[in-house]
Amino acid sequence: MKLSKKTRYGLHALIDLVIHAKTEQIALNSIAQRNSISEQYLEQVFSALRRARIVKSVKGAQGGYFLEKDPSDITVSEIVEILEGNYFLEDEAGGTEEGRRVIQELIVERVNKSLKEILEGITLQDLAEQFMEYRNYPQDMYYI
Repeated sequence: MKLSKKTRYGLHALIDLVIHAKTEQIALNSIAQRNSISEQYLEQVFSALRRARIVKSVKGAQGGYFLEKDPSDITVSEIVEILEGNYFLEDEAGGTEEGRRVIQELIVERVNKSLKEILEGITLQDLAEQFMEYRNYPQDMYYI
């Protein structure tokens, strides 16, 4: 599985929203600047997230976006499905009926089950916490 740019940008922007929108909505241009993402592209991403009721928008000079649900209730699976559609592997290979069934049962179904379990087990809150850990403790610190 490969996450599209749309999904990666969506996840980056949602992590930003969790971290920065504690008490008020955040303007989309602020999110775009902090994450080096085109504001126009982010508008498309947030449009899909708004329709799915992940984020809510406030119009006006002090407008912006905030999460409609608690970040611990939003799974990566949910976000990926909103932005990608069906993210499961599909066996499109030819071959015999028996061969297709073997591949479907032993590979495709197992991978899809594992993928779903993994993505449903990670919340937006988990991503934001991990991001803050990485921000506070860079991986490339060397000591002598």
